[in-house]
Amino acid sequence: MNNKQRTLLSIAVLVVFLAGAYLLYGYLQSQQEPGSPPNGEESVMAQDFEVLDQEGNTVRLSDFLGKPIVLNFWASWCPPCIAEMPFFQSAYESLGDRVVFLMVNETDGNRETIEKAEAFLEQEGLDLPVYFDTKLEAGYVYNVTGIPVTYFIDKEGVIRSFEKGSLTEKKLLENINAIM
Repeated sequence: MNNKQRTLLSIAVLVVFLAGAYLLYGYLQSQQEPGSPPNGEESVMAQDFEVLDQEGNTVRLSDFLGKPIVLNFWASWCPPCIAEMPFFQSAYESLGDRVVFLMVNETDGNRETIEKAEAFLEQEGLDLPVYFDTKLEAGYVYNVTGIPVTYFIDKEGVIRSFEKGSLTEKKLLENINAIM
């Protein structure tokens, strides 16, 4: 085997190793039980951020402390986000007075705009409270690298669990029950 072949083989082995490590990490992250804090920590306080409500007013996550909070990051172009929206709507209709739903639209101004998000909500007949992350501050604070992602925060502001990817109705309700 010549030097070029050894180098290519070494690179191939490294790529396979890194891909395996990445897949293992993703699998381990997905095994987290509902109600358990992220990263195995005892308690993680929810970080504050500012977004716009549907009237254009600035609101903060801290404005809603005192009640359990369901914090969901989504966009209207995202099929998994669209798939879970009916579950959020149903939970909001039945629990909206006891749980705060912060449906944070990742409004980048290009792929997602306030107009696109509002058109989607109207088309689907959704009346959830939606907030627009036009500066992408909330997404940055919560390290949102893919959507949907949902955080479940108790009334004291402690993140009790989070879920990456589209939720089933059962999974959503399990996590909500854990923060009530």
